[in-house]
Amino acid sequence: DRVWGDHVFIEERTVDVHVKRLREALAPAQASTMVETVRGAGYRFTQQVGVASA
Repeated sequence: DRVWGDHVFIEERTVDVHVKRLREALAPAQASTMVETVRGAGYRFTQQVGVASA
């Protein structure tokens, strides 16, 4: 609230939505696994294109 004020509504899942869109955009190049989910921390980019861990 100190940054944007109380008049701006920010969804809690905004980052998740954008990461999903990024993965979808990378999918045609088989590069969507370059964006990994780090449980409890967020996301990270990897240099290797590979199978996402479960």
